[in-house]
Amino acid sequence: MMVSTKGRYALRVMIDLAEHGDGRYIAMKEVAKRQNISLKYLEKIMPLLVGGSLVEGVHGKGGGYRLTRQPEEYRIGEVLRLTEGDLAPVACLECSAAPCERHEDCRTLPMWSELNDRINGYLDSVTIADLMKSEAI
Repeated sequence: MMVSTKGRYALRVMIDLAEHGDGRYIAMKEVAKRQNISLKYLEKIMPLLVGGSLVEGVHGKGGGYRLTRQPEEYRIGEVLRLTEGDLAPVACLECSAAPCERHEDCRTLPMWSELNDRINGYLDSVTIADLMKSEAI
C-alpha cells in the first residue's frame, strides 16, 4: 500500500480546516496557500471529501469548505479509504477482489491478513484531532 499525494493532501486539508475553520467556511485558495498545494489539485480532492460527507461546501462570495463533524470524530482510515480506495497490502485482500484460487493453500495469506488488520486498525485509531497536536503520535 502506497498512499498517494491525493490521500496525503486530503489529510492536510482536513487538518487545516479543523485548525482554521471554527465552524466557518474557508476558501480553498487560503488552504492552498497555507499548505503550499496547487489550488487546481485541491479542486480534484474536494469533491471526494464532499461526496463522502467529510466536508461541506458553499459556492459564491463568503463560500468555501468546512468540516461536518468535530476533528476527534474523523478517523484517518476513513479519509484515506475515501481518497485512496482500499488500503489492502495485497490485491487478494481488496474488498472487490475475486476469490483467489489458491486461497485454501496460500501460506502467506495469514500474514497478509494480519498486516491488513494492523494497517486498518492503526489508521482507524488515529483522528484528525490527534494529528492537530504538536507532539508525535
